[in-house]
Amino acid sequence: MPPGGTVTQNAAPPAPAATISEELARRNRVAIVLLLAAVFVVFLNETTMSVAVPEIMDDLRISPSEGQWLTTGFALTMAVVIPITGFLLERINTRPVFITAMSLFTAGTLIAATASGFGVLIVGRVVQASGTAIMMPLLMTTVLTLVPLSDRGRIMGRISIVMSVAPAIGPAVSGLILQFLPWRGLFWVMLPISAIMLVIGIARVPNVSEPRKVPLDVLSVILSAFAFSGIVFGLSNLGLAAEGHAMMPSWIPLTIGGIALGLFIWRQLRLQREDAAFLDLRTFRARTFTVSIAFLAILMAVLFGVVILLPIYLERGLGIEALTIGLTLLPGGLVMGLLGPLVGRLYDRFGPRPLVVPGSFVLVLAIGATALFDAHTPLWFVLVTHVVLSLSLGFLFTPVFTAATSALPPHLYSHGSATIATIQQVAGAAGTAAFIALLAVGTAAAGAANPETATSAELIAGVHWAFLGGAILSPLAIVAAFFVRRPVQPEVTNEELAPVAHH
Repeated sequence: MPPGGTVTQNAAPPAPAATISEELARRNRVAIVLLLAAVFVVFLNETTMSVAVPEIMDDLRISPSEGQWLTTGFALTMAVVIPITGFLLERINTRPVFITAMSLFTAGTLIAATASGFGVLIVGRVVQASGTAIMMPLLMTTVLTLVPLSDRGRIMGRISIVMSVAPAIGPAVSGLILQFLPWRGLFWVMLPISAIMLVIGIARVPNVSEPRKVPLDVLSVILSAFAFSGIVFGLSNLGLAAEGHAMMPSWIPLTIGGIALGLFIWRQLRLQREDAAFLDLRTFRARTFTVSIAFLAILMAVLFGVVILLPIYLERGLGIEALTIGLTLLPGGLVMGLLGPLVGRLYDRFGPRPLVVPGSFVLVLAIGATALFDAHTPLWFVLVTHVVLSLSLGFLFTPVFTAATSALPPHLYSHGSATIATIQQVAGAAGTAAFIALLAVGTAAAGAANPETATSAELIAGVHWAFLGGAILSPLAIVAAFFVRRPVQPEVTNEELAPVAHH
């Protein structure tokens, strides 16, 4: 029996073993390819919205603080739903989870495309985010279930293509569509694509997991919702406060989120003794998983900060049009994505350290170069810097993801995938908040009342402060790189997994 799957036998004489193996290999390839395609679609959707927000604000006559909810609401929904995926992936088989995720995403896209007002548009974004939140943990868990340790780097490299190329081409695709269609066109273009993916998934996605009956702890669901949404909202609100658009004092959601997180952790530690944890924290007993998660948090904070700041610098500092900005940032994302398979094969052959150590040094150099941006920086230098930054990230993400997940035993795959996706959201929100806050400090020091009303010179001064902060933070990646190693077997012992050993 293959890991994570079963072979149904008929009354007829059994087929030769080679034939069964071929069928299973084909089934596994179909599952991974379809999931990769679906994740590409939902990731592409996530990054097309940023370019459209100003047009939506003008059309629906909403304020900047209201417009922020198009991205903040999406992030909050992701933060709430992602922890639940650990339970879903243990309890429900692959195809029903896929159908649920793509149905939610397609329904949300239809709601947004036909939205008559801002409230309905927010509902559509929330429904979209609910489907998006399920897809990435589903892909990661399926890959961990089907792919042996010796080949994981290669497959994780393909996942890196999806994670890099979709966000990279999103702004360019959005800018191109908005040249010819109003903002609703973004959703109308996405709708048939997601609907086709749903139909193909219903017909072709195989069941490759082995669901088991696990209890749902309602209190854990409530605590996780308050914890992760409170933290993400509080961090996002810090960025809004720096721009003068705070919805409330940031300490309120951060305090509520922090208290809820403490209670959530305490609750999981108790439930783990009975193998009933909502989000199993025994994943952190694996040293490589814990180190890699810390490394990933640093990378996501830096990446999200740079991604949010570069378009602001190019558009409001240098006066460049949205479509040109998207095309300027496109090569970097393509480089990162195309590197994925090569880096994956190198990981399988040499392990993570020969990749992540030089990659982290290049990352520091690239972030340092962004601190040199000013009013006279040529566009080609921005493009080259972004390509070098993307190159470094291409050598970092695949090894870190692969090392983290390979340190876990099969019992914890779904929980590890959900934990990684949750940390990505929190670290991304933290990076965005930190860079925007530094932007506000820099513009204030240059004489601006707030970043929204800053002149191009004042804004560029703020951008310099923010990128300088990233340059100061980025050397932590070098330190973390020396502690990442390749697990040759799960790092959580059978004794530690005793409560789940009988499953």
